[in-house]
Amino acid sequence: MSFRDEFLRTLPALTPATFEAAALRLFRHQARHCPPYQQWLRLLGCQVEHIAHLEEIPFLPIEFFKTHEVRTEPTEWEPQEVFLSSGTTQQQRSRHLVRDPQLYRQNAARIFEQVYGRPLTQWTFLALLPSYLDQGQSSLVAMVDYFATESGQAQPAFFLHDHAALLQALAEAKKDSTRRVMLIGVSYALLDLVAEYGAAPELQGLTVLETGGMKGRRREMIREELHAELQQAFGPAGIHSEYGMTELLSQAYSLGDGRFHCPAPLRILLRDPADPFSVSSTRPDGAINVIDLANIDSCAFIETKDLARQYPDGSFEVLGRMDNSDVRGCNQMAG
Repeated sequence: MSFRDEFLRTLPALTPATFEAAALRLFRHQARHCPPYQQWLRLLGCQVEHIAHLEEIPFLPIEFFKTHEVRTEPTEWEPQEVFLSSGTTQQQRSRHLVRDPQLYRQNAARIFEQVYGRPLTQWTFLALLPSYLDQGQSSLVAMVDYFATESGQAQPAFFLHDHAALLQALAEAKKDSTRRVMLIGVSYALLDLVAEYGAAPELQGLTVLETGGMKGRRREMIREELHAELQQAFGPAGIHSEYGMTELLSQAYSLGDGRFHCPAPLRILLRDPADPFSVSSTRPDGAINVIDLANIDSCAFIETKDLARQYPDGSFEVLGRMDNSDVRGCNQMAG
């Protein structure tokens, strides 16, 4: 059995107690077999065999996904899918080359079901993600489409700008008492819906999941302000959030309090924004380094441009972006 097959076989059974050992195994594998990461480690003078703890691992700057083909064992496979980050026409978009499209979808579904405690078949998913649909090759759109298909729902999942059709679909979906209804939307699109319909009956009793992002359509808002405005229409229940990005295959979720909880394959470490090599698992705030063990075919160790506050239980709050970094599609609102 290959390293990849054996590692993926154990991934669903991952626990916090086994995470570090699995991460170190994958680090050593990718240090040898992911050429851009191997070159980066060589430039840093990293002695791979001496790395014994997560905090000692050098992380690959996320910009490499714009300038390099970040692939592990690249001679063994060709991409079956390519995800592109969101951005303006002037921006160079990150590219995540995917070896197995089902690995992404099934991992995302497993995480979602574990977080929410019920199978996809007990949900109806409706989405307002116009900018992602317009730009194409979005990992978020692929995930929502998979969730909706696997749920077996009667309603279509995506509504570009047809709010009237969305409200009709919400009304129909809510008639099925065996399902919960989740409305997934980029922030500006949810605000556009709220501005048009206010506290319409169809918008009550939903689970609302915002994915961040004003995309230049509206002024930036801190999370509390955004959620308070949305709650005027959707009701007092907390607004849920997702933390994910093109370069990852796993997602973290916040269930209404603004604090994201990492699923089994995902962990964040915070670094000093002024010193990328000052990394700690107990640092209370800093820039995010993320480990995604589902990223077996690209790179699992990524230095992002997001800023966060981390709590003793391992949950984290996204505070915003580092200066001069791109506007991106994941949830990056200030806390």
